[in-house]
Amino acid sequence: MSSIFAFQDMVTSVSVLALLALKLWAFVDALLRPAEAYVATGKLTKPAWLLILGLAVGAALVFPSVFGLLGILGIVAALVYVLDVRPALVSVTRR
Repeated sequence: MSSIFAFQDMVTSVSVLALLALKLWAFVDALLRPAEAYVATGKLTKPAWLLILGLAVGAALVFPSVFGLLGILGIVAALVYVLDVRPALVSVTRR
């Protein structure tokens, strides 16, 4: 019976670390993009995205849970950035 719980703990730990890595990557990517690109795409401003993603990373470090409200909000914010905002920024800043 304890092996089932050990497996569940391992899956949860890997999930928390993977999602923290996603949030960190999104934050660093947002930090490196030029502020003019955010305006050109009509998305939220760079400071707004840095605040949102920074809070997501901070909440993940303080409350490391995938299923908590802050965890879910942080995951959604990071996914919105990665799947919607980042492609628009890349298309504007492509050389």
